[in-house]
Amino acid sequence: MATSTYLSNPAMTINAVNVSDQCTSATITSVATAQNASTFGSLDTFYVSGTTNNTFECELFMSYAASETYATLAALVGTQTTITISPTAAGLATPSATAPRFQLANTYLESLPLINATLGELSSITLSFQGGTLTTAVA
Repeated sequence: MATSTYLSNPAMTINAVNVSDQCTSATITSVATAQNASTFGSLDTFYVSGTTNNTFECELFMSYAASETYATLAALVGTQTTITISPTAAGLATPSATAPRFQLANTYLESLPLINATLGELSSITLSFQGGTLTTAVA
């Protein structure tokens, strides 16, 4: 059986700013909300797709330097923005079947941890973006 191995090293932008050098994990998820389509007399439950509720979560090292994590994100709290991510840096500019580019437009950032500090550790924050329109480019 053929096996394909993928060593993750994605590239991503938040609000058109490349934050790949600060990112340690990223997950983009497409969710189609299940709507119950069962009828009277049905012995089983059936579902159809309702609205989509796409999400994006990432963990970033926190930096307060100009044009770094805090400066990029502070103004985005409570607003909609665009996330772009690809399994490779080349896929951001030139997507392909093996390096697709996923874009989540009009996604909402509800909160921003301002400080997440532990003695002796690099400070990192976890962000959760909700909703938006997900598109995939492969060419």
